Amino acid sequence: MKKFSKHTPEQIVRKLDKARQMRESGSSTVQILTVLGISEATLHRWQATYGSMSKSEAKELQRLREENSRLKRLLGQAEPEKAAWKELSEGNF
Repeated sequence: MKKFSKHTPEQIVRKLDKARQMRESGSSTVQILTVLGISEATLHRWQATYGSMSKSEAKELQRLREENSRLKRLLGQAEPEKAAWKELSEGNF
């Protein structure tokens, strides 16, 4: 089950860029959070995850995460079938 996410990686990178610009212009953290419409914890989590990424790198990260979850699902489906074939080949029915 996928976690609910209100923002795409591209949107997150864009908002982090805006936060950096606001911070450089002298805005307080509270003002930045209000403008971006996020909590302080979310801002810190985004900075830790997407820190200095470009929009294209964030998009690529999202694509790789989706592909990874698809491959994990496929592997999870294949393992029971593989075990059943192994049992049949050994003659343990």
